[in-house]
Amino acid sequence: MKKIENNFIVTGYVGKDAEIRQFTTASVARFSIAVSRQEKSGDDSSYVSAFMNIEAWRKNENTSSFEHLTKGTLLTVEGYFKPEEWTDKDGVKRNRIIMVATKFYPAVDKEEEAPTEAPKGKKGRK
Repeated sequence: MKKIENNFIVTGYVGKDAEIRQFTTASVARFSIAVSRQEKSGDDSSYVSAFMNIEAWRKNENTSSFEHLTKGTLLTVEGYFKPEEWTDKDGVKRNRIIMVATKFYPAVDKEEEAPTEAPKGKKGRK
C-alpha cells in the first residue's frame, strides 16, 4: 500500500497581522495567507484569490519567529492538516480542517515570467 503524506507547502501574502495567544508553556499564532492563481478564458485572463487560515504553535521561549507574521509579508509556510470535530451549543456536529504550520519563512519575491515551452524530447536515431 502506498504511504500517504499529510503535509502542505504554500507561498502567499499574510492577510493581516497574526493574532497571538499565550498560554502557560506555549503560544499560538493564527493568521491567514492570501494565494491566487491565474485563470484563462479565451483571450481573457484573471486572478482568483483565496485566503487560507493557518495556526502555528511554539513554546513560549521560541516565539521570535512570530515577528514575520505581519500583513503583506510574503511567506512560504510548511505544515500539516489537522481535522477537528465538535458539537456546538445547539447539538449540531461540526468539523473543519486546520492548516498547522510547522515552518514558515520569508519567501523569495520573484517577478512573474511568461511560461516557457517545455523542451521537446529527443528522438532516437537508428
